[in-house]
Amino acid sequence: MASRIPDNKPNGPVAAALLAGGIGSALFGLIVFFAALSESFATALNWYNPVGPLSGKSILGIAAFFIAWAVLHAMWKDREINFSSISTAALVLLAIGLLGTFPPVWHLFGGG
Repeated sequence: MASRIPDNKPNGPVAAALLAGGIGSALFGLIVFFAALSESFATALNWYNPVGPLSGKSILGIAAFFIAWAVLHAMWKDREINFSSISTAALVLLAIGLLGTFPPVWHLFGGG
């Protein structure tokens, strides 16, 4: 007897991971942006000298991803989510993250 995979799995866990990736990316970009504008903020992010402020930036961005993923997964694990709106939000958050890591954007605000 062949086992069957149910066709109606909820998409909540996938949506949670996708949106969490966007949240982590956006937070990373914002941290990079503000570190470029504020020397004291960049110094506060220097958690490991050989790496410099990148250590704090990376750890905070990754932590934001995992925290968001855990919370969203717990909320959406058995739910069907509007995937098009979640994917749009994730892409917007990813764009914010990319802009925050782009040096010409920092220069517009006097950073770098």
